[in-house]
Amino acid sequence: MSLSTTTARFLVLTGALLLAACGSPQVIVEGKFPAPLMEPEPLDLGIWYTEEFRNHVFSEAGKKKSGGGWVVETGAAQVQMWDSLLAGMFENIVYLTEPPGTGAVAPVDAVLIPHVAELQYAIPAHTNVKVYEIWMRYRFELVTPTGDALGEWEMTSYGKTPTAFLQSDEAAVNGAAIMALRDAGANFATSFERVPAVKAWLSQRGAAAGG
Repeated sequence: MSLSTTTARFLVLTGALLLAACGSPQVIVEGKFPAPLMEPEPLDLGIWYTEEFRNHVFSEAGKKKSGGGWVVETGAAQVQMWDSLLAGMFENIVYLTEPPGTGAVAPVDAVLIPHVAELQYAIPAHTNVKVYEIWMRYRFELVTPTGDALGEWEMTSYGKTPTAFLQSDEAAVNGAAIMALRDAGANFATSFERVPAVKAWLSQRGAAAGG
């Protein structure tokens, strides 16, 4: 096989891969997330966002579905939403620059580490119903400033947007993602103190303060 033939085949293969990648619809989630109207919990809470969380991307580009193969980037919107929510929920928020337990101990009561454990979507091409839906499952870790575990729990959220009010599939997916993020914020705000591990930790803090 000549060098020119090899080069030509390589270029054809590269072009095919680029076309396949370009064929995957991509959405960078953008929206607004107002702070919750509630009395802040009197806690100094550290927040650690992992690199995976900050840059979270959901992709099904490898799945051959009609209208499928979406790439949904939620990382920036995740950070924006959780920043707004947590700043409204707690008296003082400290954003850690390194994981708890790996460096200097932050002057906080505890550290929250959120993870996106799973994201699923359904679009009209999948369901034959003109509704765009997104489900998210979160996993949270609450640890001491030195990294010792205080508790771990999961939480789900859901968002959907009808296509009738949108101009494109991308806008519909973005709208569903924003609704799922807002639902996550509302669920977290109303359930945080009822999580068994959190409830036990807050009770222990109260008893220590009272004693």
